Amino acid sequence: MGVLAVYGVPDASTHIYYGLHNLQHRGQEGGGIATFDNDGKYCRYRGLGLLSEIFTNGELTHLPGTLGIGSVKYANASKGGLDNVEPLFFHHRSGDFAVAADGNVVNSRQIADYLEKRGTIFQTGTDSELLAHLVKKNAGEDRIVNIVKALNMMEGGFAFVIMTPNRIYACRDKHGIKPLCIGTLGEGFVVSSESCAFDIMGARFLRDVKPGEIVSLDRHGIRSTLYSRFSRHQMCAMEYIYFARPDSDIDGCNVHAYRKEAGRRLARECPAQADIVVGVPESSLSAAMGYAEESGLPYEMGLVKHKYVGRTFIQPVQSMRELGVKMKLSPVHSIVNGKRIVLVDDSIVRGTTSLKIVKMLREAGAKEVHVRIASPMMRFTCHYGVDTSTPEELLCSHRTLDQAREAIGADSLGYLSPESTRDSCFGCADPCQACFTGQYPTLLYDDIPSSED
Repeated sequence: MGVLAVYGVPDASTHIYYGLHNLQHRGQEGGGIATFDNDGKYCRYRGLGLLSEIFTNGELTHLPGTLGIGSVKYANASKGGLDNVEPLFFHHRSGDFAVAADGNVVNSRQIADYLEKRGTIFQTGTDSELLAHLVKKNAGEDRIVNIVKALNMMEGGFAFVIMTPNRIYACRDKHGIKPLCIGTLGEGFVVSSESCAFDIMGARFLRDVKPGEIVSLDRHGIRSTLYSRFSRHQMCAMEYIYFARPDSDIDGCNVHAYRKEAGRRLARECPAQADIVVGVPESSLSAAMGYAEESGLPYEMGLVKHKYVGRTFIQPVQSMRELGVKMKLSPVHSIVNGKRIVLVDDSIVRGTTSLKIVKMLREAGAKEVHVRIASPMMRFTCHYGVDTSTPEELLCSHRTLDQAREAIGADSLGYLSPESTRDSCFGCADPCQACFTGQYPTLLYDDIPSSED
C-alpha cells in the first residue's frame, strides 16, 4: 500500500493524483483521494483498479482544496472490496477527519475486541478504522494527545496519514518498519510513502519521518511529536529488495544503490559458470547489473516486460498470479538461445513465477539456467504488510536449498546471505529480515486469544 498527503498547495487533489501514479507499484487493487475545501467541506472519490481506471471523467474537479490525502491499495484477499479502499472518512462531534494507512497492525484483533466491548461497530477490516475509533475513544482534549494514546496501543509496522479540515498528521511506527517521508512544495508540504512521488509533483525531499514520530503540518509549519520513547530503525528489507521504486531514497539509502550492491555481494557469494546475466524485470534489474559488474559477465536483456501488466506477486489470488506471469514477461529468443544464463531475481516467495520463467528460458533455447536471488531464503510469514499468507505457501519454508532448486527447475540456485542483505543497506543499520530469519522486531499476537475466544 502507499499513502500520500498534501498541505497548503493549490489544486491539492491534482498533485496527489500524479504523486499516487508514482506509488502505483505499491498497490493496484484500488485507490482514492480525499480533500477538505476552503469551507471545511469533505470531498472524496475512490474506486477499484488502477488510478487510470478510477479517475476517468474529471473527478478531480470535484475534489477542491489545498489539503488532501490519497492511497493506493495493495491487493489483499482478506481485506478486499471497495469498502476497504482508503482514505476512510469519519464524522465526529469534535471534528471530521480522514485516514489512510500503509502496513499492518499486528494486535488489530485484540484492539477490535477492546473497542467492540465499548460499543464500537466496525464497517471495514482496516487498521485506519481501528485508529479512528481509538482516537475518539481516548479522552484527551487535544487531538494530538488522542493520536499519541491511540498509536501507543498499536503494535506493528505502519504509516498513517490523518487529515482534518486544517491539518495533516503523518505517523510512523516506532520500529521504523514502514517508510514515510516529507517534502516541500512551494509554500506547502507533501508526505509520501516514497520519495519517488515528489519528483512528478515538483516537490523537494526534506527528510524522513522518524520512527515513533507524529509530524503535524498546518499554518504553523512543521511540528514534531514523539509518541514513544522507544524507537528503532528497522526498515523492512523487502522495501529495498522489492517494493520500493529504484529512484526512491529510504532512510538515507537509495533503493537502486542498495540493489546494485546486493547484486555485487551475490556474485561474490554465489558465482556461476555462465555466458550472460539476465535480470527479471523490473525490481531485479539493478541487482543483475551489480552481479554482472562484479562477475565480469555481460549483462543482457533476456526478458522483456509487457508494460501494461501489473505485479503478479501482489495479485490477491494465486490463480491470477500464475496467469499473469506469461502476460507479464517474454524471453528474447535470439539473446538466450544456446546460452548459459545467470538469472537474477530479487526474491522467491511461492516459487510459481520462478518455475515459469526458468521453463520459458529453456523453451527459448537456454542451455543452462542458474538462478541467483538477491535476498535470503524466505522461510517465515511476514506480519507487517507483505501478503505471504501461510508458511506452507513459501517455497523455502519446508525445503532445503537443493529441493527448492529442483522445485523451480533450475540448474543451480543461490541466495544472498542475511549478513550481506544487512550490509548492502547504507542507511539502515539493522533492517527487518523477519521473513528470512524468523526474528521479528515486535511481539506477535497471533497466539494471544481475544477475550471472545
